[in-house]
Amino acid sequence: MLKAIIVDDEPLARSELRFLLDETGQVEVAAEASNVREAIERLKDTGADVMFLDVNMPNTSGLQLAEAMNKLKYPPAVVFVTAYSEHAVKAFDVNAVDYLVKPVDTERLLQAINKVKASMVGSTKSAQKERIPVEKGGKKLLIPADKIHFIMAKDDYSYLHTESDRYLSTVSLAQLEAKLEPYGFFRVHRRYLVNLSCVSEVDPVSGGTLMLSLTGEEEKIPVSRRRVASLKKALGL
Repeated sequence: MLKAIIVDDEPLARSELRFLLDETGQVEVAAEASNVREAIERLKDTGADVMFLDVNMPNTSGLQLAEAMNKLKYPPAVVFVTAYSEHAVKAFDVNAVDYLVKPVDTERLLQAINKVKASMVGSTKSAQKERIPVEKGGKKLLIPADKIHFIMAKDDYSYLHTESDRYLSTVSLAQLEAKLEPYGFFRVHRRYLVNLSCVSEVDPVSGGTLMLSLTGEEEKIPVSRRRVASLKKALGL
């Protein structure tokens, strides 16, 4: 399921699009917004895989919002939904995934959803291409980023944990964080960097902190108190 935000200043248009998205069974509408300011707030609160965005809105246009979101580390995919076809060229200039003209046809909407999913697969392939140099048994190896579950800092070294093994890296955790953050890694603690796609369970513990369970890992990962709020936002909690 894709998580979506609908942004349109017309309540009826939002309602109709929500109905169509619900009918597809492929999209969960997490929030709605009637203007750009609200859209930014909803995105901060809930996060989203895709934003269905009107072009013409009061004060700030959808095109301006899309351009601003391109500066985010993890921007949602943008599908413009508008009554006017003349903005299509500008829409793709701000990296929109698709451009739908009202009234939206169900089949055309499904095509847009498939394009959004394809763009997300492209991001995953980029993570597969990113490789981290490590050492194991006196050998130098390259580990694909998407195979790493978490990284733990110890003394002057970093230890990369995959599903089946642990590898030593002489690269600092801060450097690895900068390299891997665009691929869904999150610094949950001064000693731990976690692949968010591997998080299977989030357990609250005393003192307002959290412990994370990762797929295929017995070790629980602590979350420092000051990172709890930003982690919850990153996970959409």
